[in-house]
Amino acid sequence: MAVLNVCLCSNLPPNPKPILSTTQVSSLPSLPTHRIPQGLNQPQASNNLVFSLGESISRASFLALLSASLVFAADPALAFKGGGPYGSEVTRGQDLSGKDFSGKSLIKQDFKTSILRQANFKGAKLLGASFFDSDLTGADLSDADLRGADFSLANVTKANLSNANLEGALATGNTSFKGSVITGADFTDVPLRDDQREYLCKVADG
Repeated sequence: MAVLNVCLCSNLPPNPKPILSTTQVSSLPSLPTHRIPQGLNQPQASNNLVFSLGESISRASFLALLSASLVFAADPALAFKGGGPYGSEVTRGQDLSGKDFSGKSLIKQDFKTSILRQANFKGAKLLGASFFDSDLTGADLSDADLRGADFSLANVTKANLSNANLEGALATGNTSFKGSVITGADFTDVPLRDDQREYLCKVADG
């Protein structure tokens, strides 16, 4: 306080104006004041103001989140848009029946549990792709590069695997190739159940 007083005093003009008399002060118009409700002190009023402001912000945030969720629910394309190592679209757990993937580079693409009936993968690069527990009934996988792909528990019945390279692919569990065309397909180092091996050997041409 001492320093503050010195600073203030140093800025005073050399001849300060005379102080108003008691009569002059009483004649000045009174300034409006903010009245605090009876029984409510100043700290309580401040706390109520802060609480009201926080409640308004919380309500606004909730409405914003609700609006965003409604937008995503209304537009499935926004809700399922993906990215990262699996490309620009999410392909896991989707119904992609009849979709055309021919000639595309889909290395390590995730098709787990998807429905891919009559989907076209002709000539696609599917190294390390996962078809775990997916339905590939009637799919065209001819000339596809399927090295290291995972067909565990997949339904690959009546699919076209002609000239496909499945070297090192996984086909464990209840994977079924029944009714599939495997002319020229490479099943080198593919672990198969005994019944599937027997079946493929019967229908294979080489």
